[in-house]
Amino acid sequence: PSSASRAKLSMINTMSKIRGQEKGPGYPQAEALLADAMLKFGRELGEDCNFGPALVDVGEAMKELSEVKDSLDMEVKQNFIDPLQNLHDKDLREIQHHLKKMEGRRLDFDYKKKRQGKLPDEELRQALEKFDESKEIAESSMFNLLEMDIEQVSQLSALVQAQLEYHKQATQILQRVTSKLEDRIKEASSQPRREYQPKPRMSLDFVTGDNTQHNGGISHATTPKPSGAHMDQPCCRALYDFEPENEGELGFKEGDIITLTNQIDENWYEGMLHGQSGFFPINYVDILVPLPN
Repeated sequence: PSSASRAKLSMINTMSKIRGQEKGPGYPQAEALLADAMLKFGRELGEDCNFGPALVDVGEAMKELSEVKDSLDMEVKQNFIDPLQNLHDKDLREIQHHLKKMEGRRLDFDYKKKRQGKLPDEELRQALEKFDESKEIAESSMFNLLEMDIEQVSQLSALVQAQLEYHKQATQILQRVTSKLEDRIKEASSQPRREYQPKPRMSLDFVTGDNTQHNGGISHATTPKPSGAHMDQPCCRALYDFEPENEGELGFKEGDIITLTNQIDENWYEGMLHGQSGFFPINYVDILVPLPN
């Protein structure tokens, strides 16, 4: 992850420890983000096409991969990164402390050695003893660290084993989804080719006579639904479905023939359908017989 993601993860893990939680949430894996997108759009495409279900298959595989990678991250942190961090924070820091102390006593001994004859011999002897003591402690701590380097080798082995296990599981997941995709390809290839079925075209209806209240003249070439309206009285055809949202509005379906009784204003008509009366928007209908002036 990026430095910002690592900083955020470190902060979250620290807060989890403070709250007594064993494991804090990690950063999202790239496979998890890809899985979410594939599952979302695959389900939206649906079963009517081959691509939708295939996207879902791969999305589920990506989700599994992200979970396996989460396990890898946890294993590497616990068995490799944390021990190295502990080595840095404890053993190496202790050695650095001894080396710094030894260097200070060496400088003190060199200073007093240059002033030999002006200082008591006992003071020079004590400075040498302190330097030798610090030097021995520093050498001993470095020797012990090098003697215990088998621990670092074991940690490296844990790193490699965690990666090996991750790649084994990832290979199994990818092999399974590859098999699913191959089956879908075979199934799709064996299906008969579908013929394109065009939807009914739109037609222009021209109303003869006075059509000053005609609202566009475009309608779908569908068979009008019987509505009880007579063509010898003012009426219109519904261009779209209209669902009433307020009291007093008249609902209808595309193709219904509605009897016109009044024009409320420039945007609304009043009419009757199936024995019910109500208001409806002008731009939802096509005038067949206009209201009288």
